Amino acid sequence: MDIAVDLGSDRTRVFIENKGIVLDEASVVAFDVDTYDIVGVGNEAYKMIGKTPAGIRAMHPIDDGVISRSELVEDMVSILIKEVSPSKVTMPRVVASIPSEVTEVEKRAVVNAVSSIGVRKVYLIEAPKAAAMGCSLDITSPHGILIAELSLGGISVSKCIKSAGCAMDEEIVKYIRKEHNLIIGTNMAEACKKAVGCVKIPKEPKLFRVKGRDAVSGLPKFIDVGYAEIKPVIEDIALNIIRAIKDVLEQTPPELVGDIYTDGIILTGGLAKLTGFARLLSESTKLKVRVHKAAADCVINGCGKAIEYIDHPEKIQPGAVNPLIEAF
Repeated sequence: MDIAVDLGSDRTRVFIENKGIVLDEASVVAFDVDTYDIVGVGNEAYKMIGKTPAGIRAMHPIDDGVISRSELVEDMVSILIKEVSPSKVTMPRVVASIPSEVTEVEKRAVVNAVSSIGVRKVYLIEAPKAAAMGCSLDITSPHGILIAELSLGGISVSKCIKSAGCAMDEEIVKYIRKEHNLIIGTNMAEACKKAVGCVKIPKEPKLFRVKGRDAVSGLPKFIDVGYAEIKPVIEDIALNIIRAIKDVLEQTPPELVGDIYTDGIILTGGLAKLTGFARLLSESTKLKVRVHKAAADCVINGCGKAIEYIDHPEKIQPGAVNPLIEAF
């Protein structure tokens, strides 16, 4: 039985052949700072952030798409996969996603993390390719796609931005403390972003109650914030992403531009559904933009579909490259 793994900064997802997505949990580990014993992983550990007693720390061991604490990621992956299928997944072959711009050291960290469960072989696939496959697009055809431009199974042009959803959460934390003297954690900031984060203010007003600790009195406190207040806090990060997309378009070979002009841009990932982002991107690029209905799951679904290329490389069109990189 083969499996696919998407190790994201925010979420870790696992796909098992013939079953689909069987796990989608927070990429968080809680551990004892003295012994390094694991006390919680995934959603359980996520709930501990900002609430742990002395001696216990809960953290994201994957930062901006890069593994920063490899030993914690190995423990997290091993525990989560055993919880999903403790007996049936024995020495599987694994397909794991990696960013399109990744160093050999970062690549090796991913391989080591997924190898911790005991595997026969590890294959890597660049996340933009996996996202396109998760959108049911044929990445081996001679046709340009703007997720990152893909043609004949290879990436023509790409650019990696390491400031996205988590960076927005941090900006919200800083803003709420500066403007309202209210100390909140990243979990509350993330909930605020999902509720009233936007780059285009919608017509329907909405408020989100932010709860935390008063920075002056130390007592519990809450405030209500809306779209108009949060928009300027996060829009610089969103605009930075849009600038990167425009840079990619400017570097795109002219033979592929026509395909992109016809088909438009497909948004995938956790930020794809940020209120107003698709509209702002469309206005900035003058292209059609659509958000995939399963935007957050495109990469893991694509990794799952890539499993078939392990045993059936003949499915790749002549002249195209195998999207899988044999790593171990």
